[in-house]
Amino acid sequence: MGIYLVSVAAREWFDADEEEGGMGALAAALNEELRRRGLAPYTTVPEDVPLVRGSGQSFEEKLVPSMDGFGALCRQHLSARESGLLLTWSVLVPLSLDEELLLPVESAYDDTTTVAGAPQVLALTERLATAVRLPVDVIPRACDNLDLTAWFLDGPAGKTAAARPGPWGEDLDAAFYVALYLRAAQHSMRRGCPMTYC
Repeated sequence: MGIYLVSVAAREWFDADEEEGGMGALAAALNEELRRRGLAPYTTVPEDVPLVRGSGQSFEEKLVPSMDGFGALCRQHLSARESGLLLTWSVLVPLSLDEELLLPVESAYDDTTTVAGAPQVLALTERLATAVRLPVDVIPRACDNLDLTAWFLDGPAGKTAAARPGPWGEDLDAAFYVALYLRAAQHSMRRGCPMTYC
């Protein structure tokens, strides 16, 4: 049990059967809103691939640590609007969006769905990563199977923080979320896929 951040493949994204996890209503609502704004529809979602750990073809991480420190970090280094974007989206798409889109489609944890653009989320998390001196060269790049979660909770994060001290090591829970959203935005843009919570 718990909340996971996962990548979404074409079959699930375009499937209209919500009881089976289909997100077709959301995909249609997003495309309708994009057209209303004069933007091209989002139709190039990649197909699912078999899970191969370390391949970087899928994404799954569990939101285990407290988010309190991350929220404080956002308030310290980002504007209120930027913090709101980073902390409230429910679906991330590999499109450049000037603002988050509020769609009248139920999400896993709300009556509506807030969609954010991965390029915008990436820019914000890169700023946070720089601010806390996150060692992006050593944290997992592929997040196919709880790689980040394991690295921070059960793996070498503590020892790395001792060897490479910096603000990131003073609050590993906050650093986890910086790394999580950084890697999620990178994955969304690299694979061209949506990301969502489940």
